[in-house]
Amino acid sequence: MTRGLVLTVGNSLMGDDGAGPLLAELLEAEPAEGWSVIDGGATPENVMHAVRAEAPERVLLVDAADMQLEPGAVRRIGEGDVARQFLINTHAIPLDVLIASIRETVPHVTFVGIQPVRVTFFGEMTPAVRAAVEDLHRRLVAGDEPDEWPAVT
Repeated sequence: MTRGLVLTVGNSLMGDDGAGPLLAELLEAEPAEGWSVIDGGATPENVMHAVRAEAPERVLLVDAADMQLEPGAVRRIGEGDVARQFLINTHAIPLDVLIASIRETVPHVTFVGIQPVRVTFFGEMTPAVRAAVEDLHRRLVAGDEPDEWPAVT
């Protein structure tokens, strides 16, 4: 039974902003039990029909987020904070608008940010962010509960 959907966001051509798409690739290669995955890329609004069609009980939204933490830090970010302070807005619509759209059909949405080092066009992903994404993948595969992960304080 699928308990949830991992919706990743990011642009793999923008260095560390490719954290979300890398997580989607890892989950497609080695799935986490109970989770399906959709890579929303740089325009996640274009896959909202697929999110709605999947009808998950919950969505785990993953993207790079400037939280002013050490490179590669992974934290849950409260919905109100998403709009106010943490976003690297390389996407067509702000993520708080995307979250509001998801909430129309999904009761439980958790946003997880990964602290980037650099977001530059045609930049390489930094080792710290790659390691964080690989760790996040391992945690999902191991069955860790995202709502118990550390939050931004």
